[in-house]
Amino acid sequence: MNNIIVLHNCCCTSSSNIDIPVPVHHLLHKFQSPLSHINYNLPFSISLTSKSSIAASSSATDNNTQINSNNKELNLSNHHLLLDSLGHNSDYNCLMEMVVIDQHILAFFVVSLLGFLLLFSLFRGAKSKSKKKDRRTLRPDFVRSSADSSVVSEGPDVIIVGAGVAGAALAYTLAKDGRRVQVIERDLKEPDRIVGELLQPGGYLKLIELGLEDCVGSIDAQRVVGYGIFKDGKHIRLSYPLEQFHSDVAGRSFHNGRFIQRMREKAASLSNVRLEQGTVTSLLEENGTVKGVQYKTKNGEELKTYAPLTVVCDGCFSNLRRSLCSPKVDVPSHFVGLVLENCQLPFANHGHVILADPSPVLFYPISSTEVRCLVDVPAGDKLPSIANGEMAKYMKTVVAPQVPPEIRDSFVAAVDKGNIRTMPNRSMPANPQPTPGAILMGDAFNMRHPLTGGGMTVALSDIVVLRDLLRPLQDLNDAGLLCSYLESFYTLRKPVASTINTLAGALYKVFCASQDEAHKEMREACFDYLSLGGVFSNGPISLLSGLNPRPMSLVAHFFAVAVFGVGRLLLPFPSVKRLWLGIRLIWGAAGIIFPIMKAEGLRQMFFPATVPAYYRRHHVK
Repeated sequence: MNNIIVLHNCCCTSSSNIDIPVPVHHLLHKFQSPLSHINYNLPFSISLTSKSSIAASSSATDNNTQINSNNKELNLSNHHLLLDSLGHNSDYNCLMEMVVIDQHILAFFVVSLLGFLLLFSLFRGAKSKSKKKDRRTLRPDFVRSSADSSVVSEGPDVIIVGAGVAGAALAYTLAKDGRRVQVIERDLKEPDRIVGELLQPGGYLKLIELGLEDCVGSIDAQRVVGYGIFKDGKHIRLSYPLEQFHSDVAGRSFHNGRFIQRMREKAASLSNVRLEQGTVTSLLEENGTVKGVQYKTKNGEELKTYAPLTVVCDGCFSNLRRSLCSPKVDVPSHFVGLVLENCQLPFANHGHVILADPSPVLFYPISSTEVRCLVDVPAGDKLPSIANGEMAKYMKTVVAPQVPPEIRDSFVAAVDKGNIRTMPNRSMPANPQPTPGAILMGDAFNMRHPLTGGGMTVALSDIVVLRDLLRPLQDLNDAGLLCSYLESFYTLRKPVASTINTLAGALYKVFCASQDEAHKEMREACFDYLSLGGVFSNGPISLLSGLNPRPMSLVAHFFAVAVFGVGRLLLPFPSVKRLWLGIRLIWGAAGIIFPIMKAEGLRQMFFPATVPAYYRRHHVK
């Protein structure tokens, strides 16, 4: 009887078994084959039966119980036979051991692989989260957000060199916006200057906008509401057009040092302003980018400090401007300063301009008991010496006879007192060289003749422009991007600054005496034009006060004066000589104003919207 193996499908869900007869020696042959390392774990159960029992089961169903009993015995016998033959087969035993070992190795390999993949996945996820967190924390984001406002870097955000009008006002303004500001000033004692004492109404409006209007309080500052102009015994009175403004709005005149000290105190009162005395010796540059400054403290210690932005506003004698601009400094004249005590001016609360020969003389109150006098000495004339008495003689013999009689005695008494001081009047158009990490402000950047008192108005206006540009910026560390963005500052400031600068330069040249007949006519025409009143005086005085600093208005009124002068020449009966003089007058007017406007930048002055940098401010929302 041939033994067979009946494979019962264990996976079958029906009640009947599917019996597949397989010869035993075939199965043993499989176990002993070279492929014995293959795991034959099949979903079958193995039992032994015989062909005769299967036949008997098919033919005699009525003897089913007996046949089943015989089959059990036969199956048991064949089962022992198979186990016996396997037990004597050492190859089979080795096979089973190898199968078990291979199963353990395979399981260990699979588990190790899964564990490695799990650890790798966890590590990679943690690293990715860490990088995302770093990017959120360290990204050079220019846009201010509430989430970023809590991030505070070490050291100052801005270094300001100089704590004059521009430096102190800028420090307070930026600190009020949350910046950390370090201010380094050469001398923190109260300055004693003879200029920077008249703030025009337009400048006072900027002071209010910056929240610094209280700095003119408690320093005995005087309200200024207009000008008086004197020429050859005649005079006109011009009032600022202040009707549409609050009653407090007017010009202010004061001691420059008192005003600056109040602004320094106001800036230092903020916790994020560090004001210290020291002399900045150089800018610290790296690959063309200004990183900070090197300075010497009042104790002689050499220190360095770093910030993303350095603002240089160390005044007209700046030794740092050459690396940040192309300075073309002109000295058209000198001022000789006096203080008249207990003097009553012809027009209270007015500035006074005397169209003297060779150049103008200014008077304005700086306290309730003091009047400042500034005598202009043109650069072409030799400046008399104070030490040998030449200056006192010049003041008494040349200037005093041209001073209004009401104040002549006070003027002479001030000369006799001997407290005479001089200083050069400098003019320098703004010609910046955009430098990453640094910017120029104040007189270190741009100067004009102080005749019209427009310097502080320009400086405060520039601070408002810079403040508005920096407000939306949170991170100042990208120096290249910041430099490109702040190029818009030089364009946005132009209409106001250039109008005041051009008016100061042109008016000084017109007001100076000359032997040229055409120039004399231009000077006379200017005085008579202002005497007309109405729009003829309100327009120019609005420009002078900084209330309406429009370039087109300036050009219109300037050439209106020239045309008015030509009309005076040709009426009532024109002549060839007068016609030629009129042509020279127009030519001379053009020769005065156009070079100044060209130096200021015609395109930026009249058409700032055509300059690409004008729109860079819109990149940050």
